[in-house]
Amino acid sequence: MSGAAASTGASKFSAFMNHPAGPKTVFFWAPVMKWCLVAAGIKDLSRPAEKLSASQNLALTATGFIWVRYSFVITPVNYSLAAVNCFVGSTGLGQLARIWYYQKTGKDPVAERFGAPPPTEFTTQKTGPTTHAA
Repeated sequence: MSGAAASTGASKFSAFMNHPAGPKTVFFWAPVMKWCLVAAGIKDLSRPAEKLSASQNLALTATGFIWVRYSFVITPVNYSLAAVNCFVGSTGLGQLARIWYYQKTGKDPVAERFGAPPPTEFTTQKTGPTTHAA
């Protein structure tokens, strides 16, 4: 790159780095780390509905949607925080709907749609060196 293009790219990068919600602040890193909660909520789709926690998913739903509102009130307005919290609340709400459906019908809608995951069986059998009789 030469002259004007290089300085434009550098100024955009500098503006990003020095933004009030840029990578030098908690306003950037908090939403990045909260994506782990979204991943955990999506991973819970592989769990049977009877093993899901209604109180945990209610807490995720409530905090997700409360923080969406908060992220628009704070200065600087943090759109990435709003986005991740919208997904946190949505995954919690989806799991709550799954729990409700299971309690009402006795059927897991995810297992009906995508098939039940194979059972995981853990063995406590010790494996070690074997001896052979001669």
